[in-house]
Amino acid sequence: MELSDLRPAEGSRKNRTRVGRGPASGKGKTAGRGMNGQGSRSGGKKRPGFEGGQTPLARRLPKLPGFRNINRVEYLPVNVSRLDEKFEAGDVVDGESLKAKGIIKRADALVKVLGDGDLTKALTVKVDKVSATAQAKIEAAGGKVELPC
Repeated sequence: MELSDLRPAEGSRKNRTRVGRGPASGKGKTAGRGMNGQGSRSGGKKRPGFEGGQTPLARRLPKLPGFRNINRVEYLPVNVSRLDEKFEAGDVVDGESLKAKGIIKRADALVKVLGDGDLTKALTVKVDKVSATAQAKIEAAGGKVELPC
C-alpha cells in the first residue's frame, strides 16, 4: 500500500451544494430560500432572542434586585447549645468530630460557632470562626478556642 493509494471511506465526503446556479442544480432560482419574506432577502437574518416584534422574554421578566458576590464565603452555623448536647466534657470540637456527630455533612466545610444557648462543659473548639458571644461562653465554661492560623 502506498500513500497515493489512500482514499477516504465511501460516503464520508460530500461535495458542497452550490445554490443559485441554475434549475438543473435543484437549488436554482430562489436558492432554497423559499419565495418572499425576511428570510429570502440578503442579510435577512433574525438576531438571537428576536420574537417577531413581540417584546422579548428577556425584557418581559423583571430584573432581580441586588447582585451576587462571587467572593462570598459561606460558613455553616453551629450554636453552642448544639455542642453542649452532642459533646462530652474535654472533647475537641473540629470538622471531623462535628461530621462524626452528624451536625455537619462534610468535614472540610467552613464552620462558625455562634453563641445561641448555654454551654456547661469545657470543650476545645478548633473551627474556622467563632463569634464573640460564643467565645465568651466557651471560655466561661472552662474550655478554649483555637482558631486556624
